[in-house]
Amino acid sequence: MVAAAVGERVTVGGLRRLSGGTSRETWSFDAAAGARRWPLVLRRDAPGVASTTMAVEARCLEAAARAGVPVPRVLAASDDPAELGAAFLLMERVDGETIPRRILRDDGFADARLRLAGQCAAALAGIHTVDGSALGGLEDEDPLARWRRTLDELGSPHPAFELAFRWLEAHRPPRRRGVLVHGDFRVGNLVVGPDGLRAVLDWELAHVGDPLEDLGWFCVRAWRFGNDHLPAGGVDTYDTLVRTYEAASGIEVDREALLWWETMGTLTWGIL
Repeated sequence: MVAAAVGERVTVGGLRRLSGGTSRETWSFDAAAGARRWPLVLRRDAPGVASTTMAVEARCLEAAARAGVPVPRVLAASDDPAELGAAFLLMERVDGETIPRRILRDDGFADARLRLAGQCAAALAGIHTVDGSALGGLEDEDPLARWRRTLDELGSPHPAFELAFRWLEAHRPPRRRGVLVHGDFRVGNLVVGPDGLRAVLDWELAHVGDPLEDLGWFCVRAWRFGNDHLPAGGVDTYDTLVRTYEAASGIEVDREALLWWETMGTLTWGIL
């Protein structure tokens, strides 16, 4: 499979399993042919798990790349388990850091933190230019109805959740045109180097939705990792995120709608 993807007969070394990803195995390794080397990442569903989404995830990555979003280059993807025992996605490995507390604390990323909010805003603006419905296979569901159903199925009612549902229903903003939404855009799913953002990872929750959903999720308190004075992902202020997103996207951000999506994201994380 790797040889077919790179077009040469290769040897493989340095295989190690990585942490991260919502539900899939992630493996890092190097393929080599003579003096040539390809740093690669393989994402794979657990054997025996039926999947119809790896090919969709690959299409999202390819569409995002065409929109100028920094993402790993896809080399191969398939939902057919015949080749590797499960659906898989093979892509180039992007060097950098993904551990949030290092990105948000280490001196080596001090300069990167100064520009990261603007780079994230530009990446989101690019993602949101993609017509998600044209990619095929992406969910397009009302998130409030989805999480209401999920909580009811769990059979674990909680007063705080009920208050949140009532507030969200009463203050629901008008829905914008549905676009490609990453679904889990936050520090921890980004590759960051001393120069800033290098790649956006973990597209398995991508779907069609409101572009402000990604911005609201980025601002959820859980993803600040203790930097509560910097509500935009623990790296900057609301004002910086909104201003740079508006400049990059041409989309005016309604602050009340952003608060709604941040609250929706907080509720989602609580239920999860």
